[in-house]
Amino acid sequence: MSADLVASSTHGNLDEQITQLMQCKPLSEPDVRGLCEKAKEILMEESNVQPVKSPVTICGDIHGQFHDLAELFRIGGKCPDTNYLFMGDYVDRGYYSVETVSLLVALKVRYPQRITILRGNHESRQITQVYGFYDECLRKYGNANVWKTFTDLFDYFPLTALVESEIFCLHGGLSPSVETLDNIRNFDRVQEVPHEGPMCDLLWSDPDDRCGWGYFPPWCGIHFWPGHIGAIQSQLTI
Repeated sequence: MSADLVASSTHGNLDEQITQLMQCKPLSEPDVRGLCEKAKEILMEESNVQPVKSPVTICGDIHGQFHDLAELFRIGGKCPDTNYLFMGDYVDRGYYSVETVSLLVALKVRYPQRITILRGNHESRQITQVYGFYDECLRKYGNANVWKTFTDLFDYFPLTALVESEIFCLHGGLSPSVETLDNIRNFDRVQEVPHEGPMCDLLWSDPDDRCGWGYFPPWCGIHFWPGHIGAIQSQLTI
């Protein structure tokens, strides 16, 4: 079979899966496993600070609200007609985390240059066992295999993105341990989100009104950045 025919067949299967997912129908367990294997190959090549070109539509938390995601695509345009950057928290809390994260991963595999999916603090083994994704996988598949497949994939999601070398995007905020973007580029991100340290900060920290750095209790590893998150550019060496 020629390379063109193989590519056509692969894209055809993906297109069918995307159509199914757009109807809020979950994929089979083998399809999820195959999809995540392909996604891992793509994500392994992406940077901890993934460059993104404009124009791009930047989106915040979805949290399993599949119909909100569908509405977003209806208003903003379907991928690949519109470029998207999603900044994490695809799972937990909502009723359709499986369909939501499956669709975004399928779109990433089908259109890798058109959609960027960053890691949020809920793309974590520990957090998803508390806030719903783990239980949803058990209900829909009868076992934890799909949960394990996705949480293993989450380790490969980029931590941050840089739009046109000017706009720094991430799920959480800054860290007192990070002075330049090269610090972030040098992280080994393929791991469960740590309880503390700079990688934890990037996914967990929030803006706050206080002056200087403030800390939650040490076990939490959450740091607060004073002021608006738009101050990132002036505080980091891009």
